[in-house]
Order: sequence, then structure tokens, then C-alpha cells
Amino acid sequence: MSIKINFNGKIQEGAEISALDHGFLFGDSVYEVVCTFNNQLCFADKHLKRLRNSASGIQLKVPYSDERFMREIVRTVAVAENEESYVRIVVTRGVGEIDIDPSSCERPNVLIYVTPVKPYPSTYYEDGIDVALVTVKRNAREALNPGIKTGNYLNNVLAKMEANRLGAKDALMLNPWGYLTECTTSNFFFARDGVLMTPSLDCGILAGITREIVIQLARENGFVVEEGQWPQEELEKADEAFVTGTVKRVLPVTQLDNRPIGDGKPGPMTRKLMRLYEGLLQGLHGKVEQLQK
Repeated sequence: MSIKINFNGKIQEGAEISALDHGFLFGDSVYEVVCTFNNQLCFADKHLKRLRNSASGIQLKVPYSDERFMREIVRTVAVAENEESYVRIVVTRGVGEIDIDPSSCERPNVLIYVTPVKPYPSTYYEDGIDVALVTVKRNAREALNPGIKTGNYLNNVLAKMEANRLGAKDALMLNPWGYLTECTTSNFFFARDGVLMTPSLDCGILAGITREIVIQLARENGFVVEEGQWPQEELEKADEAFVTGTVKRVLPVTQLDNRPIGDGKPGPMTRKLMRLYEGLLQGLHGKVEQLQK
């Protein structure tokens, strides 16, 4: 098991990037995360499409084709020889003047990090996690649009630090108008009276790949799904909740601000969607032991 970094096509144990790269100086970069399941890349095409959408959102030219990205990712994963891999794709603005004007940056840099996946403890899936509703607000879409997955993550970092101080595993943020958005690295769902609810993209959230797939699975299996704008008070009536993400998959949330959601256990809708998502991965990438029975 090892960490490999593919820097502009060269695979190495570590990589040195210029201190004048605008990705380092100003967070002027975009990124995506892809994980493997049974050592096969999951939904890489969707992630690469979103990477390009993010790059377009900040007028950053991506120097690789999707075919080149896939070749480099597959090659780096093979060299790393991990049982399962976490793949982080980063495109920076490149080296330029110490000035926020990006016009001096002539060539973007591409980094592909491949590390062993660090799975969440099984107890998180069995018992759920505690999430804190924090005071840090999610960026407004008119400022730094959360729908663009950039390297500027300080908003999320501050929210996670507040959650840590409160003893929670993650932070749930509101937007500047007081509506629920998402957690620091995952989308948020809650259920009430048999209806699955999740903040809409209009609230200022990332269009999560796992979020999209879970919504599709839910609707295909008879769930009523509502995407909307809800104030935090709506959570007082929630029967269950969970978060979704590339690494987390479907992860139950059983406490909010140290108070139980529903009966304080992963709910039936959550458990079913966990099984459906795991079943989808098995169907696409071969049968392996399920995370939840």
C-alpha cells in the first residue's frame, strides 16, 4: 500500500509544486475525488464531467482530454497497488505572478493523487453519527458558488473546526438566507412522514454524484423525494437523516446537536438506501462483501 502522485504525467512518491502556483497562492484550482470499489473506478465519467464544469465556472482550461485523464488515473492506480484507492484529481491555474490576476499563468498543472482508501468505522454505519448545525454559513452562489468544486475550501474547513469543538463528526451549514444546505464534504438528506427530503441545488450546494445516484435509486424504488428549501426548524420533525459522498457513500446521521433524530438509530429508509447503493456498486463492479447486511 502506498501513496503515488502523478504530476503532469510523471508518477512519483512525492511532488514539488512551485510556490508561485496560483493554486497554492489563491486556491485557484478545481478538483474531484474518485474511489475504487473492488479495485475498479466508480463513476469516473461523471466526476470528469463535473471537473470540466467546475473548470468552466472559473474559466480554467483543462489540459487533458477525458481519455488522457483515464489513462493517467488507471496507470497511477496500478502503480500504487492499493487494495482500494482514493483518487484525487487537481487542476491548478499554474505558475504566475504574485497577483490575483490569473492572466500571467500560462500552463495549468495536473496532479493525480492515489492513496489507500481510509474507510469510515463500521460503527458509523451501524449506529450513525452526530452532526452539528454550525454558525459558519455556506458561501452564497453569487460569491463563491458551492456548485463549483474548487481548491478554495476554507469555508468548509472553518465549519469542520466548529463541529470538532462541538464534539460532532461533521457540520451542517445554512446558507445566508437561513436554509439548509450541506455538510462539509457531503450532501444531506432527511426523512419525514415517509418523504425523503434534500436541499435543492438552488440552496447553494454541490451537485453530488452520490446524491444524484441516491435520488435516482430512491425514486426507482418507490420513495417520494422532494428537493426544496427548508429552514433548520424542519429538522425538529425529522424521523431520520443521512449524508452521501464519494467516500462516505450513504452514512446515517442519528444525532443533531447531541439530540437524537427519530429514535436515535438509522431509520428504515436510510438502511434501504444503504443496501440499494451497495447493491448498485456490486452490480457494476463485481460482488464483494456488503458494508451493511
